Amino acid sequence: MSRVLGSVRARAAAGATVVVALALIAAGTAVLLVLSSKLQDQARLQAEVAAREVASQIATGKAYDKLELPDGDDHPVVVTGDKGRVLAVGDDVRAVDGKPVGGAKQGAGSAVPPGSDDDDDDDDDGVQLKPGEVDDEVDYRDGTANVDGTVADYRFAVLEAKDTRGAQATVRAGAALTPEQDAVGSVRTAMLIGLPLLLVVVAGVTWLVTRRALRPVEGIRGEMAAITASTDLSRRVPVPSSQDEVGRLARTTNETLAALESSVERQRRFVADASHELRSPIASLRTQLEVGVAHPELLDVPGAVEDTVRLQRLAADLLLLARLDAGERPADARVGLAAMVREESSQRVADRVPVQIGELAGGEVAGSRSQLGRVLGNLLDNAQRHAVSAVRVAVVRDGEWVVLRVEDDGPGVPEGDRERIFERFVRLDDARARDDGGAGLGLAIARDVAERHGGSLAVRTGSVFELRLPVAD
Repeated sequence: MSRVLGSVRARAAAGATVVVALALIAAGTAVLLVLSSKLQDQARLQAEVAAREVASQIATGKAYDKLELPDGDDHPVVVTGDKGRVLAVGDDVRAVDGKPVGGAKQGAGSAVPPGSDDDDDDDDDGVQLKPGEVDDEVDYRDGTANVDGTVADYRFAVLEAKDTRGAQATVRAGAALTPEQDAVGSVRTAMLIGLPLLLVVVAGVTWLVTRRALRPVEGIRGEMAAITASTDLSRRVPVPSSQDEVGRLARTTNETLAALESSVERQRRFVADASHELRSPIASLRTQLEVGVAHPELLDVPGAVEDTVRLQRLAADLLLLARLDAGERPADARVGLAAMVREESSQRVADRVPVQIGELAGGEVAGSRSQLGRVLGNLLDNAQRHAVSAVRVAVVRDGEWVVLRVEDDGPGVPEGDRERIFERFVRLDDARARDDGGAGLGLAIARDVAERHGGSLAVRTGSVFELRLPVAD
């Protein structure tokens, strides 16, 4: 069991760790993508602003050698004319996309006059602009730039403009992607370091929490093992104070143990009482037979037969109780209680007190004809033992119920004993002779049979026994 619990803890810790890992990986990827996108958008905006500042100067007619270009370390700028001639280049900018930036004096100025004949092709790039205009459309490209011997990645904004003389120039201004790459790299590194540590913490916390949660279960298991080893059903498992599933499991386990203890105790009493009840007729029968062997003329044959009949009835009662305890389901036949009363009464002509038949209402019930007949016979036998001069039986309808009533004019059952009489081997008068009182199983059998048929048997008044059964569909 310890291995099982350990496996449960391990699976819980592993499951929680995997879920958290997947969640963190997904969240971290989303953060990196958003961060990278935001920083790239910022670089694109910076590159566009730098390009428009330079293009605006060109549109106002400012000479290329007089252009105010941003520092090359921040925003490398290259201004080209037709056929890719470099008209102006930022300080320290040596190459763009691996191509040297030549033909212009670095820092400002141009080796080719802006108004020369070579710059007069206004339509080389297909951009239709008027003199002094700046194109609204910006083209963005990623590339590299060599600034003062250092090559780095940049996002370039490419913009077209025309000076006041009608010469078209292309401004290419870049914004470094290094800050974006450094920021994303730093966040990625932090995640790669922090994620394993966080997963270790999650696994450890889950292990401890699961261990604490399963501790009451281990207590229940240990107590159940001790109960099994000792066969002491009076012991109970510890119930935690929490009102969770483990607490309900402990309470249900204790209820099961209580029911099992009650059942075992009932079986023990049943066996003890049955042995006690069987001892008397067997001993009496053996004595008579031994006397008959030694002195045949003294053999009490009627007494031996009577003891044998008692023994047979007791064995039949014990067998029926055993079948009822085993959960035997009654037959699904239709039984008319009124007809059953008539038949039973007609066979009891030798009873001490005649049976009087009252109202016999119609209505059938579903069940076993023999078992229900046994109930009626037991109730009549009980009434015969206590009646003074009258025993009455009737069948009435009460809605969806058929009610069988058996009444006698005896002293009745005291109110405090109206449930006790249905227990097995119970006699209210312990001093009464067994021959007169029976074994104390008749009413117990009658109630068990009634409950197996979906009904009930109870004492409604002092001497009225009422059997209620549902009407058959």
